[in-house]
Amino acid sequence: MTIKQQSSTTQSPQQVQHSTIGDTPVIISRPRTPKATLMLAHGAGAPMDSEFMTRYSLTLSRYDICVLRFEFDYMAQRRTGGSKRPPPNILVLVDQWRALIHRQQAQRGDPIPFFIGGKSMGGRVATLLNAGNKSASKDKPAWEGVICLGYPFHPQKQPLKLRTQHLSDPMQPTLIIQGTRDALGNQEEVISYALTSDIQLHWINTANHDLKPLARSQITHQNAIDDAAMTTNTFIEQCLQTQRTSKKGSKAI
Repeated sequence: MTIKQQSSTTQSPQQVQHSTIGDTPVIISRPRTPKATLMLAHGAGAPMDSEFMTRYSLTLSRYDICVLRFEFDYMAQRRTGGSKRPPPNILVLVDQWRALIHRQQAQRGDPIPFFIGGKSMGGRVATLLNAGNKSASKDKPAWEGVICLGYPFHPQKQPLKLRTQHLSDPMQPTLIIQGTRDALGNQEEVISYALTSDIQLHWINTANHDLKPLARSQITHQNAIDDAAMTTNTFIEQCLQTQRTSKKGSKAI
């Protein structure tokens, strides 16, 4: 991947680089020998360098997964004195991310498998990208799978306003890591939804929308992030194994 590098800070066993794709700033947590790249989007109210995004990215890079964080335009504008406006229409974010992926894919010079995902709203945008690309047979998704951290199945305190219609259709393999008491989709609610079998659900006991467990559970927030990273790694390994098996089958034919 050819990306304009601005600065880097070495942290064993990974590098953290502040770079750009076109004119979009990104943060890359890069292990020495990455087996996959995950492009990770932030939630509605927190930037790409929030504590959660940073801790998850650095933990995941220990599994030899490169994590590329970026910000949607509305969030990036806040850094330059822009007002704390709410996110635009979700389809605007889908278009922004699709354009960024196209630029990133055009610059890539390596064969490393590519995944997309995000925290909360970022995960929702990733699933919409996934569903949109999958609906067009001629436009094969450029990614192997999708990872969502705290998917917003519905707005807070509006359990009937579901954001699940596209999640019932076939799509690239998708992992949703959710807290059992997530206010935007708890375990009791989510298990009643008609989700495609292409979606894997992983539950973190007593965790909220930020994957933070209750203190009485004796599970720390970092424990939950470690669990999320380990589960993400297992999911990516499964996708890569499926890819390898598929290639062997194609050669045999």
